[in-house]
Amino acid sequence: MQQRTLGQDLAVSAIGLGCMGMSENYGPNPGSRADMIGVLRRAVDQGIRFFDTAEVYGPFGNEELVGEALAPLRDQVVIATKFGWRIENGASVGLNSRPDHIREVVDASLGRLGIDSIDLLYQHRVDPDVPIEDVAGTVGELVAAGKVRHFGLSEAGAATIRRAHAVFPVTAVQSEYSLWTRDPEAEVLPVCAELGVGFVPFSPLGRGFLAGAVDSSQEFGAGDIRASIPRFTTDNRSANQALVDQVRALADQREATPGQIALAWLLAQQPWIVPIPGTRRSERVQENIDAAAVELSGDDLARLDALAEQVTGERYNEAGLGMVGR
Repeated sequence: MQQRTLGQDLAVSAIGLGCMGMSENYGPNPGSRADMIGVLRRAVDQGIRFFDTAEVYGPFGNEELVGEALAPLRDQVVIATKFGWRIENGASVGLNSRPDHIREVVDASLGRLGIDSIDLLYQHRVDPDVPIEDVAGTVGELVAAGKVRHFGLSEAGAATIRRAHAVFPVTAVQSEYSLWTRDPEAEVLPVCAELGVGFVPFSPLGRGFLAGAVDSSQEFGAGDIRASIPRFTTDNRSANQALVDQVRALADQREATPGQIALAWLLAQQPWIVPIPGTRRSERVQENIDAAAVELSGDDLARLDALAEQVTGERYNEAGLGMVGR
């Protein structure tokens, strides 16, 4: 597996693994806990060195899963987790990035993960009630204490990134970015380039759609986040199918899969972009890894760039959109 470097010299595999779906948001998991531990450990054997979790995934259970799975391999991996939610009775009920809460969450996450230091700690969503300077300063103190190695932000706007970075260096910004979600290109990616901040796209395969794993006939069951996303209504999936058809046509020409084309496009954007596709299956992990070997020409990239104009449907509902881009 190729390596890439996020800001502040954090070396990671060129493609990481988003672990959220092993615990929630995509319906019942067809595998057992033991199966997921096997997938995570096998991912290290396959070359993945960058794993993404969060306290709110579960809540709490995903960190415990990742911690147990990677404990024997700790010296080989980079583990990222996140803070920023108020969690009550097993559910997130709002944002909370107060300094005392950040410290509490970090201690709890260290315990669940079974590690001495969190490699990359993200603020999961910007809290409008807490100045980002206070957040950055608190994480800086945790770095000085040895509990955290690097500071990150998730779904933050360009101005917030600048303000945070002025207090304590930001290593990475994590936001949704893919062939059909291009929002970061206008302001966030330019500020990352200027400040030397890495960028970590989540949902780089469009929650399965860009990989050809979802079509207009699919029904989303209880617990599947896609049931609440406007872009995944039946009508919008039908309208967006033309995009996937074009990705598949290019994939056939390159002897690749649609998902590999979508990941190769991201990797071609900047050398400091590291996507974290999620999966529950080792064969998908390998497929994603192999995307790093797919070479796209300038004409291929231009052809893929044009697909953004065809997308219909918002990426979140109104409540979700209110939580991003601050």
